[in-house]
Amino acid sequence: MDSAVLDAVRERGAMVGSMHPLQSFSGVSVPSLEGKVSTIEGETQAVRVARQIARSLGGLPVRISGSKKILYHTAAAMAAGHVLAVEEAATQLLLSLGMRGSEAVRALLPLTRQVLENFETLGPCAGRTGPLSRGDYKVARAHLEALQESPEEFAQAYEALSHLAARVLAKDPAGVLAELEKTSVEKKPKAKAIGGKG
Repeated sequence: MDSAVLDAVRERGAMVGSMHPLQSFSGVSVPSLEGKVSTIEGETQAVRVARQIARSLGGLPVRISGSKKILYHTAAAMAAGHVLAVEEAATQLLLSLGMRGSEAVRALLPLTRQVLENFETLGPCAGRTGPLSRGDYKVARAHLEALQESPEEFAQAYEALSHLAARVLAKDPAGVLAELEKTSVEKKPKAKAIGGKG
């Protein structure tokens, strides 16, 4: 929410604003805000105080428009919660092959960390890997076919993520999207859940 939710105290003469640290809170421990971005918005005096608070906690204050705060939170959910869902889905696929949980995590985490490090050091396009980065649509189709034995959300997510990658990473998004349309596979009857969460 933005500082508009504090209109009642604003009407009584208070200067209002909001500060939102970009940090996951699991409820298990209290994370440090050192080095974390905190978005701030609101009235000038309140923003000034929020900026001081963020800096005193070792954070980086960034001012945004209150009306765009929900989009900021959407970006955070995509980068954190949805990435975790993708990681767990990939883990469940490896579990379905007979890997133990520790083996699956050991296989995937270094790979994911390396991609994120590449994203940080090389940028999204230069750090990109996988069949779509090479234009290997046959492999992308084979992946979709392999996912037909999994719950339908797995193939749906793979297709949606491939389309998203084309839109945000490809030099020729329209061309890649056209090729991806050719990779769609006919849906089979719904499969039973795999992994330990079904």
